Amino acid sequence: MARRVFIRSSELRWVSFDPAARTLTVEFVSGGIYRYREVSAYKYKALLAASSRGRYFNSHIRDKHPFDHLA
Repeated sequence: MARRVFIRSSELRWVSFDPAARTLTVEFVSGGIYRYREVSAYKYKALLAASSRGRYFNSHIRDKHPFDHLA
């Protein structure tokens, strides 16, 4: 698994990105863990750089990419 990056967000606890598989794994503050597929490195970097990571995630990743509920 790629390295976890803990972030400041009221919605997201940490994210990890696997560029070879193009997957973004996210743990939400609520405790759910999801893996989003077909995510570009650009979107991952933009998520980390966003002033509101939760807002960026909701606008550009959630409901835009297929996902698996892991936990």
